[in-house]
Amino acid sequence: MTADIHQLHGEKPPSLDPMMALVAADMNEVNAVILDRMQSEVPLIPELAGHLIAGGGKRMRPMLTLACGRLLDYPGRRHCKLAAAVEFIHTATLLHDDVVDGSDLRRGRKTANLIWGNSASVLVGDFLFSRAFEVMVEDGSLKVLKILSRASAVIAEGEVNQLSAQRRIETSEDQYLAIINAKTAELFAAACKIAAVVAERDEATEAALDAYGRNLGIAFQLVDDAIDYVSDAETMGKGVGDDFRDGKVTLPVILAYARGTPEERDFWKQAIVGHRASDEDLAHATTLLHKHDAIADTLARARHYGQRAVDAIGGFRPSQAKAALTEAVAFAVARAY
Repeated sequence: MTADIHQLHGEKPPSLDPMMALVAADMNEVNAVILDRMQSEVPLIPELAGHLIAGGGKRMRPMLTLACGRLLDYPGRRHCKLAAAVEFIHTATLLHDDVVDGSDLRRGRKTANLIWGNSASVLVGDFLFSRAFEVMVEDGSLKVLKILSRASAVIAEGEVNQLSAQRRIETSEDQYLAIINAKTAELFAAACKIAAVVAERDEATEAALDAYGRNLGIAFQLVDDAIDYVSDAETMGKGVGDDFRDGKVTLPVILAYARGTPEERDFWKQAIVGHRASDEDLAHATTLLHKHDAIADTLARARHYGQRAVDAIGGFRPSQAKAALTEAVAFAVARAY
């Protein structure tokens, strides 16, 4: 078996449309499971959960589970319920993240914690985690349960690691990569890998899909961290410069700090601890990022991980699913342009 070489950039802007079309029928089943399992006799639970679930997210992670199932010609339906579990895990982490970060915008809408308060958001997030584990147990596969439960634990570790690194300008590039691998890439990897498990494929196939999802997740987060400084609230669906004001030391900041003059490094030290957080400070930070090519190099790194994701599925035969998964990587990277 020889691997096909796929390039990330084509003639037209990449899109998630091919993957959405590929899994449309399956996503209807996933959405039905989500709607059913988010119900509760406590009215606040479906109200709050529905606010975020219906908030316009692309459902990329559950779509990856379904698309990987198609890649493997899996004929069953187990992956539909498991894709719903993946979305519940993701939604629960978003609810918790917004509380930790004190966010007031998510996907262009007010966050649940802003509307209902922190306590309700945390508890409904716990409810969704519980629903996810119910679905996993019903599936009956200990291997699936192990993959998704581990992912849940690793995501939490990543978030705690990020919290520990917050407002610490000395955060290293290795620590940063460990954080995004845990808090973002782990669920991408698990969402893809479980398709190989339900399709009863060998460990090499599981590893290939894990590598695809993991590298895609890293590329996705690198782009997010770059566009926090160069996009706008309408495009991002959240506040511009949130990472800067929250004191998050992301790769663009790490690169600019390492390459900066003593005066610039002093600015970053003050900014990250919260002493320089005005709009003018954000504009100055963005100028420094561009001066030292920190944004461009972060996006170049995202393209590198994106190509690794594409290469990970290079050994699979050409198909509509493979093409859709390849274009999904290009879409994730192209969001910055």
